[in-house]
Amino acid sequence: MATTIEHQTEPAGDTAPRRRLISPQAIALGVGIAFAVITIGSGIAGAVFDFHDSSPVSRHVFGDIPDAWEVAFYSVLPVLLVYGAYNFSLRVRNWQRGGPDRRATTRDNVGRRLRDFRAGVYMRTLLRDPAAGLMHSCIYFGFLVLLAVTTVLEIDHQMPESAKFLHGDVYRAYALVGDVAGLVFTIGVLWAVYRRYVQRVYRIRIKSKPEHAVILGTFLTIGLTGFGTEAFRIALAGRPAFERWSIVGWPLSGLLDGLAPTTLQDWHRAFWATHVFAFFTFLVILPVTMLRHMFTSPLNMYLRDRDRPKGAMKPMPNLMETELETFGASVVEEFTWKQLLDTDACTMCGRCTSRCPAHATGKPLDPREIVLKTGEVMAASGRPAVSAPIGTVPEITISTNSLFERITAEEVWACTSCKACDEVCPVNIEILDKILDMRRYLTLMESNFPTELGNAFNSMERSSNPWGMNNADRAGWTAKLDGIDVVDPGEAFTHEYLYWVGCAGSFDDKNQKVTQATAKLMQRAGLDFAILGPSELCTGDPARRSGNEYLFQMLATQNVETLNGMGVKKIVTQCPHCFNTLLNEYPQLGGNFEVVHHSQLLEWLIDSGKLDMRNARLDERITFHDSCYLGRHNDVYLAPRKVVGSIAGVQLVEMGRSGTAGMCCGAGGARMWMEETTGTKVNDARAREAIETGATRVATACPFCYIMLDDGVKGQGKDESEVRVADISIHLVEALEAGEAAARSGPPEVLAEG
Repeated sequence: MATTIEHQTEPAGDTAPRRRLISPQAIALGVGIAFAVITIGSGIAGAVFDFHDSSPVSRHVFGDIPDAWEVAFYSVLPVLLVYGAYNFSLRVRNWQRGGPDRRATTRDNVGRRLRDFRAGVYMRTLLRDPAAGLMHSCIYFGFLVLLAVTTVLEIDHQMPESAKFLHGDVYRAYALVGDVAGLVFTIGVLWAVYRRYVQRVYRIRIKSKPEHAVILGTFLTIGLTGFGTEAFRIALAGRPAFERWSIVGWPLSGLLDGLAPTTLQDWHRAFWATHVFAFFTFLVILPVTMLRHMFTSPLNMYLRDRDRPKGAMKPMPNLMETELETFGASVVEEFTWKQLLDTDACTMCGRCTSRCPAHATGKPLDPREIVLKTGEVMAASGRPAVSAPIGTVPEITISTNSLFERITAEEVWACTSCKACDEVCPVNIEILDKILDMRRYLTLMESNFPTELGNAFNSMERSSNPWGMNNADRAGWTAKLDGIDVVDPGEAFTHEYLYWVGCAGSFDDKNQKVTQATAKLMQRAGLDFAILGPSELCTGDPARRSGNEYLFQMLATQNVETLNGMGVKKIVTQCPHCFNTLLNEYPQLGGNFEVVHHSQLLEWLIDSGKLDMRNARLDERITFHDSCYLGRHNDVYLAPRKVVGSIAGVQLVEMGRSGTAGMCCGAGGARMWMEETTGTKVNDARAREAIETGATRVATACPFCYIMLDDGVKGQGKDESEVRVADISIHLVEALEAGEAAARSGPPEVLAEG
């Protein structure tokens, strides 16, 4: 699918005609037509050859069903298959409205693609929530097996008698498998009904629509009428002993003893007709309701792998040279085809909603709504228009292809870019990219951004840092340390490591202490490092995450030129935002460096013995707060925990939300420079979680997290003597110095007995 969507271009100067592949829309329609033709052929073959199995242990297909009903079945089913394929092809046509996105399957990525596909199809992502995962597994796998059972029966139906295989022990096993699958499927559907309408889980309750009742009702009808049809069929046949392997139908047929044959026949036909009608209903609603995710979700999971790192934003052309007239995304066509496919792959499960820190603290953002509203605009502006991803109220009308008909700027700016929504999505929908692309449009094309960001933009442009401080003072923190080499960018870099301090580490009072602590630890370990001082500029992360690509490119290009000109190879930084930008985004501008976060460096120094921890000790209960840009954006979770855990006397405890499920501090996505005026402050909510662990210390590994959590803890009325918030490097230095001081003082004197 991916390779057919991408535009094929010829090399410059090649006069050969452009090769056009079959469009995805045509493929979708063609598959439906192919299945319809096979169905018609199967019906004709069954009527012409009328093969029967003479084995006493077998089943007669369409037994007791009138010929006219059989003809109707083979006539209606192909029509519905073509109808469904046509409706689905219209959705595929909508995806093709999007721009290019390199998702082709290659020799290098095919292994990763298949792993992603298996992880989704095997429900590994759904099973992160055991209850929901098991429920979906019952429905999904139960339905697939039932579909396979029906297909096998139809295949056997077309075989000549000598080739038929559904008899004897094979039939007994077949009956057992079918009943077990039907039972699992029906239990899954009843469980889903209970979760949605009785238990009423919040993330499900707030998005329940009438179509959910239709879908679950159809599924439940398929399951129950299947067993009813089987029970009456077995009873009508006189309950032969071999049907005992139908572990549901057999005992149910026993309840029908004493009914007249004509009554059994009438009920058998009624259940069969209802069962078939329910299946036809399923085919009708499949492409026009959220049920379409049975096809689109596996496809989306297969296409997860992309040609940029997890933490990197989509690259843009050089804005000082490009001929583009618009930037970012404001209309459907400015998203890529993959971003549009996302909207039809959404299962509306609400896991993204449940993890979003903005939504949890009363902000206007709901990540699921970003996906669904995009899908609504795409569907309504299609030619022809198609059904929305999920039903909407009649009052919602969409007149253009503008995303901002349904999505507000307030929603877009509430995002902390924590990536929790992307991480938890069971079908790999890329929600954050959509938000950041819309920010690019709002900032670059509309100048529609929070007022406070304007101050940060001016500071980055004039002072090369969002704090608005004099960049000449970047190395001021070195005054309290000896031996810190500040290199001139005009010289060749002869040190092993460049210590990239970052704006917060250079100018913020709290984080200057982190910088000093990290430098002390590197000096203790004998590392050869230097800093750029005034020649270091902001990496541009706040500008890029707030949509100001022009400012990001201005800063990043200068930094890349400086680092490449000096021959820098290895960089250490304590800021996850700098870490992510230097490692994952500077390669887009020609800057390829080996970048390590200070937590990774400290872990290596401790493990290798370069940092002597024998005397380090803190008798404290410590909880660690995961930085979103270190964790979810770059999958670094264990290194900072191992650093803190290496300190003797420490009891490391986890907050209720940690690791991949960690709660954001509220400062990412340039929110550090925006005011929170709606709902609870994110850092206050996170600070309460930290305090609830009973920890006496909170460890961070990000300058923004340090600031936000320290303010949050103090806002909860806790001073440093009760709960001390600090970076892992500060905790480590304090443990080392406390242990060494204790060692120097020696053991207490023991009084001699008189």
